Amino acid sequence: MPSQNADISYTVPGMSTQDSQHISELLQTRLHALNDLHLTLKHVHWNVVGPHFIAVHEMIDPQVDKVRAMSDDLAERISTLGGQPNGTPGALVDRRTWNDYSIGRAEAIEHLGALDLVYTAVIKDHREVMQATETSDPVTQDMLIGQLRGLELFQWFVRAHLESSGGKLSTRGATTETGAASQAADQARSQP
Repeated sequence: MPSQNADISYTVPGMSTQDSQHISELLQTRLHALNDLHLTLKHVHWNVVGPHFIAVHEMIDPQVDKVRAMSDDLAERISTLGGQPNGTPGALVDRRTWNDYSIGRAEAIEHLGALDLVYTAVIKDHREVMQATETSDPVTQDMLIGQLRGLELFQWFVRAHLESSGGKLSTRGATTETGAASQAADQARSQP
């Protein structure tokens, strides 16, 4: 990954510019992921339909706002470390390692099934960066831990719609957003 922060000439006291550059690069990947996530959540907010429309429509907006705030915190941390956050759409598309969200206008349960997989990927990658900062930057790690707390909570909100009373998650085993959406819809149709 080419460095966006090759010219870091200062950082926070007690941290080397080399460590700062490395952490800034890791945080940039998370900034792209969270910018993508809040746009995806807004897309779901606009394209959800069906009998559970209002519940999901209104559940998503606070998540959008909080994920945007997380993005802002990441960008400000990159700047604090002496780096240069890049929040342009072109940079996001150029540097992302995942595909664009694949569900358009669809039933609420289908979007929630797909979002479960989106959240799983974001949380997994966020957790890896959090662990990578454990010894080099506990301040950044603390910020990431707080963000993980929020992201995991949002996934729980999503999963509450996908879980049977017996504890089975309708998206279990799905590997694609469309597959998760289909599984969620199939389970919802089979419920009395």
